[in-house]
Amino acid sequence: MQRIKIAEPEKYSFSTNIAIRISDVNYGNHVGNDAFLSLAHEARMQYLHSLGLSELSFGAAALIMADAAIEFKAEMYYGDIVHIEVAATSFTKVAFDLVYKMTVESAGKKKLAGLIKTGMICYDYAAKKMMPIPADALQKLHHS
Repeated sequence: MQRIKIAEPEKYSFSTNIAIRISDVNYGNHVGNDAFLSLAHEARMQYLHSLGLSELSFGAAALIMADAAIEFKAEMYYGDIVHIEVAATSFTKVAFDLVYKMTVESAGKKKLAGLIKTGMICYDYAAKKMMPIPADALQKLHHS
């Protein structure tokens, strides 16, 4: 079976720390796959906010997540602090990818917990169609 392999960017332009909540933990007593994506969503919102943007106010556009991929590397547990780095990559006329690197410290050692990629498309909700990445938003992504 072929496995997903997410290409890491040369550098990440944003980072944040998020504490693992009890609601992130599943019956296996570790962070569930749905919570991995939820952590990426929180990091994305913080990243966009740091640029003066949001998913509904992305220049003259809004953002829609078109796809997501998760590469699990290590378990995370309640109380862990996950360090999440974010980078914008793979730009096209209407879309780009966000790559998230999740690192957790356990027993005094930092380890890669996972990589996530989300494909983001610029969208005009009024016209109900994709639209080009707004120039001002694109500039902010490139200079972050």
